[in-house]
Amino acid sequence: MNLNELKHELLKTAKSSYNLGLVAGTSGNVSVYDKETDSMIITASSVPYDTMTLEDLVVLKLDGTILEGYNQPSSEWRMHAQIYIERKDIKCVLHTHSPYATGFAVCQERIPVILIEMVPFIGGDVPVAKFGMPGTDSVGIEALKVLDDRKACLLSNHGTLAIGETIDKALTTSIYLEDAAKIYHIAKNAGNVKILSEKEINAMKNS
Repeated sequence: MNLNELKHELLKTAKSSYNLGLVAGTSGNVSVYDKETDSMIITASSVPYDTMTLEDLVVLKLDGTILEGYNQPSSEWRMHAQIYIERKDIKCVLHTHSPYATGFAVCQERIPVILIEMVPFIGGDVPVAKFGMPGTDSVGIEALKVLDDRKACLLSNHGTLAIGETIDKALTTSIYLEDAAKIYHIAKNAGNVKILSEKEINAMKNS
């Protein structure tokens, strides 16, 4: 995809995140990395998703130099850049404040493998990254520590993070993350949660 096509895909994903309830108002942010220009496109700071247009998106280098756009990039652009620098396989980063998953982030509690779907779409359980001050490199640095073999994590007292080789994959992972968090919340209140065994998890990985 060229830069213009990536912008269209990013805007569609941002609006889908809003319509699915993964973000509210102007919370969260999403970006996509363009290898050809070694730059990323990211949602702007303080622009509501329901009124967001292509012109609101910002193109910038990984050092923060703005190449295109009239708005300021999301305050979390450093987190996105840090992930693209360290993970060459990743092309999309999606940060949400989805309520159930963020609830566990506030509790700093990981989400165990309670659903077999968590294995292919997330990589296993959902770990918790240590708290990093919003808007700094530390958010991305701490997230990377728990994302070696995972496609999603919880950001302590902050929200969620999903990464993917494509925009669609990152969104799908974020959807499964919130679904797992909701089901785990319901199960914990219903009775004793049964977590899948390592044998069952490995069988799914090898299938």
